[in-house]
Amino acid sequence: MKDTFRGGVHPAGHKELSRDVPLREFLPAGEMVFPLSQHIGKPARPIVKKGDAVLVGQRIAEADGFVSAHIASSCSGTVKAVEKRRVLGGGMMECIVIDNDGQFTPAADYSRREDPDAVTNDDILRRVQEAGVVGLGGAGFPTHVKLKPRDPAAIRYVIANGAECEPYLTGNDQLMRTKAPEIVEGLELVLRLFPNAEGVIAIEDNKPEAIAAMQGAASGKARVSVRAMKTKYPQGGERSLIQAIAGVDFPVAKLPADVGCIVDNVGTLYAVQRAALYNEPLYSQCLTLTGEAAANPGNFIVRVGTSFSELLEHAGGIKAGATLKKALAGGPMMGIALTSLDVPIQKQNNGLTLLAEDPNELAERQMTACLHCGRCATVCPMGLLPQLMADAAVLGDLARYEKKLYGLECIQCGSCTYICPAKRPLMQTFKQAKSEILARKRAEGGANK
Repeated sequence: MKDTFRGGVHPAGHKELSRDVPLREFLPAGEMVFPLSQHIGKPARPIVKKGDAVLVGQRIAEADGFVSAHIASSCSGTVKAVEKRRVLGGGMMECIVIDNDGQFTPAADYSRREDPDAVTNDDILRRVQEAGVVGLGGAGFPTHVKLKPRDPAAIRYVIANGAECEPYLTGNDQLMRTKAPEIVEGLELVLRLFPNAEGVIAIEDNKPEAIAAMQGAASGKARVSVRAMKTKYPQGGERSLIQAIAGVDFPVAKLPADVGCIVDNVGTLYAVQRAALYNEPLYSQCLTLTGEAAANPGNFIVRVGTSFSELLEHAGGIKAGATLKKALAGGPMMGIALTSLDVPIQKQNNGLTLLAEDPNELAERQMTACLHCGRCATVCPMGLLPQLMADAAVLGDLARYEKKLYGLECIQCGSCTYICPAKRPLMQTFKQAKSEILARKRAEGGANK
């Protein structure tokens, strides 16, 4: 095993803005909006209607397929509507809207802990599914599906992803400092499902306090170890961690389980522990509010359905004298640009980054033709050829992009865009190409039915 992966870049971290600000819970006062698609897979199906009273933790939408996830209310109150609302990315989506009564009355006693020895493997899988736990590292893949690979005995590593390599974001750092025993217990619960697996907690070496906390919690645990990883982006990418820890590469068409690995974010493992031992649904997560335009950067426990704008107002708004040029759900490398902050926080959202300068505007002013320097290929963690991929995409040769240059293997980490001296919008070009290819495949699939 090694402590890093092939390629990658070293963007400025900017973590000093919030890294030492303790996690604190934010209780919203405004209406709560719950999009029905907060996960990879089929949207959930609403099981409440206008006028229904709901409580914290009560299921309001249920999974509508194998790859789907239940949604629980994070507030108590009354269902106001089931209607389309604007969400991340600017589109409209079917949502459940709840008038928050401000009482946050729970549907059950989520402080009552069960004896771990009395919880079976079937209990763990069932409770994780009932809790609606999804990957909290950004992708939102339903966790109960991930924990049911074809051959559990073939899993060699369960990797707890505490790398948090995205610039600015520090919520996982604070979670590991304050909830290390719970995260380790969540990892041990998952390890029960995979008898031949080793649990590895991977943390970038720029988080010494988190490393120390997790090492203390893992001390004496026979199947759990903590690995300090080299600080490099995208160290926290699923494939990057597997390459570094298991020493294997695999195509996007395959899953980590196909190469003997399960990767879960440390926040996800905390949610697993809460679900398995406390029967608590996933209705909140860690989120970093940060950036040079933020008055008071910090780390929060936020409830799903909270408006980004309400959280920002609570945190003091925009810094005096600063101009907000760009807002991102997430960090600057893979975050989603927000056209409005009046959209709800979803399960998989882990950051709100407020920039006083827009790097894309600056890059557009400086952009030149490709210099053929090859730096993009050097930093690509997937070993691709971004220069040639961009040429094919711009020319509309999507067959070459997909079949000859393996463009769909791109994980859209943005390393190539970051390193490009010509300031070409490579990642944006690849996102568009992938979107067009997948749209064509869907159209062809529909035509063949």
